[in-house]
Amino acid sequence: MQQRVEALILKNLIHNEEYSRKVLPFLKKDYFMEHADKLLYTQVDSFINKYNNLPTKEALVIELDNTPLKDEEFENVTGLLDYLEGQKNEQSDITWLLETTEKFCQDKAIYNAVVSSIKILDEPEKSKDDKGAIPELLTDALSVSFDPHVGHDYLLDSDDRYLFYHRTEKKIPFDLEYFNKITGGGLSSKTLNIAMAGTGVGKSLFMCHFAANCLSQGYNVLYITLEMAEERIAERIDANLLNIRLDDLVSLPKSMYDKKMEDLRSKFSGRLIIKEYPTAAASTNHFRALLNELNLKRNFKPNIIFVDYINICSSARIRPGQYVNSYSYVKSIAEELRGLAVEFDVPIMSATQTNRQGFQNTDVGLEDTSESFGLPATADFMFAIISNDKLEEVNQILVKQLKNRYGDPTVNKKFLVGIDRAKMKLIDLGDESQSDLVDTGKVEEDDDIPLFDKSTKGRMKNKKDFGEFKFE
Repeated sequence: MQQRVEALILKNLIHNEEYSRKVLPFLKKDYFMEHADKLLYTQVDSFINKYNNLPTKEALVIELDNTPLKDEEFENVTGLLDYLEGQKNEQSDITWLLETTEKFCQDKAIYNAVVSSIKILDEPEKSKDDKGAIPELLTDALSVSFDPHVGHDYLLDSDDRYLFYHRTEKKIPFDLEYFNKITGGGLSSKTLNIAMAGTGVGKSLFMCHFAANCLSQGYNVLYITLEMAEERIAERIDANLLNIRLDDLVSLPKSMYDKKMEDLRSKFSGRLIIKEYPTAAASTNHFRALLNELNLKRNFKPNIIFVDYINICSSARIRPGQYVNSYSYVKSIAEELRGLAVEFDVPIMSATQTNRQGFQNTDVGLEDTSESFGLPATADFMFAIISNDKLEEVNQILVKQLKNRYGDPTVNKKFLVGIDRAKMKLIDLGDESQSDLVDTGKVEEDDDIPLFDKSTKGRMKNKKDFGEFKFE
């Protein structure tokens, strides 16, 4: 089987220019098992790189004759050429060819990485690398992938671009009006979206609420937790979907609980998988392996992925013990997560902590990002969740846009959302509650005392509590 695949690859390298252009950057001599295959690949690769054209059989024979080959080697390679020449009229589908070759390269890269790793462990004195190189070898092997797209031709691809402008983009919507307004209807695939807040303000609550909402809309949801146990996340989602206080779940009779869960199963077409990893012990390599395993064993492909939360992930590119600054480390994790979102064509929702200054600040900015400014540099959408005693009194949180590739972050820059911490729910307050929230950048002298109107929305104003924005 392996020999047939190698012969197929070599035949198309010689006779199929479209195929050769796309696969040559990914092939290596070490991927070929037979010595004659290695020799022929080397000559084909050298010829194409030198002359920018496919070699003929005659040209390859001449080039081989000019190399210091033994007679037996020369006869084996020319015999292989004769065989491939006889097969050149047999055409295969280009898409199938590319997929087959990609799998060949992936399998060979992984095999070679494993062999090299074993040699490092068994014969360290003969190896130029130490044990620390093994994770990098395996990571490089696992990352082998073809990318046939060579770019957008501005003038020639104008029709495609016009269709792109008028496409109906598939998004995962929120159940909160203002989040849909600022994102143009929800989260897009291939994006990294970040909620930022201080400890206990509501990062996990937001993600649990949104995960529950995605499930209720019929989406498949993968929730990766590195902070809390799987059961604790499920408990929060129970409170949200069953509309029961967290504290009351323990006293709920089993028969009633079973009936409520059966009702949910009958209503929801989506699935929710919650997977726990130890803090700081899992990277995108673990998440990728999980996604592949879920697809294989449970026929499960998520429409959205939650990672709770980004600061306690590990990096797949940076080896344990390797010194890097926090900017590089967190940015690396963010880039890897965004790459995963692109690879699996899903939005990823995650969260991050504010730094100490941000935790004490009632008007959080990008400068308050914990550990690294590299995170907002990579994220597509980032917002802060802000709370204080006055907001808690009226069961509200303030949301502030920090970065938004979906639209203009200065439009609806700040807005209010209701919160029910007991039931792990966020509540849409609508336009009425937002009408008095303005970004003035000024503070009035009479704003020192909190004032509440007689409405049920709990509007207020207080310059000390809210800094640059105020309620009137």
